[in-house]
Amino acid sequence: MQAEHIVIRPIRPEDDAPLSRIIRSNLEQFHLDIPGTAYFDPELDHLSRYYRAAPDRRTYFVAVDGAGRVLGGVGLAEFSGFSHCAELQKLYLAEEVKGRGLGSRLMQQVQSCARGLGYGQMYLETHSNLQAAIRLYEKLGFQRIRRPEGVMHSTMDHFYLKEL
Repeated sequence: MQAEHIVIRPIRPEDDAPLSRIIRSNLEQFHLDIPGTAYFDPELDHLSRYYRAAPDRRTYFVAVDGAGRVLGGVGLAEFSGFSHCAELQKLYLAEEVKGRGLGSRLMQQVQSCARGLGYGQMYLETHSNLQAAIRLYEKLGFQRIRRPEGVMHSTMDHFYLKEL
């Protein structure tokens, strides 16, 4: 699949089901289909509704191929743990597009959006099982920090922050 045929756009309601399948499949693959992860987030089956409810503070982008098939996505929402901070949320890709630069493209899009919404920092939490994601975050300049107060996903064990 060629990268030039992939479009990144805001989430739509018809993206909800394929995205939730991609996210759950990824978490199952890495043995993270357990409480304290996004696997059990109440909004997981209705991501479009959650992100569209506060467009001045949150957004979610999906990557789709030329046929409109959802290949993955990434979101951001306000994070109260730091001043003027957005939290990177739910960066997941379909298995067949991993390792082809799509994660980096999604990260660039979401960071640009965060700056446009007035955020000065971006926070994320992940798990040590997700080594490819950790390598991407560190390559993009995220710095590992101590676990902040108010962490929603109790199973996560790696925390990062980046100045935008």
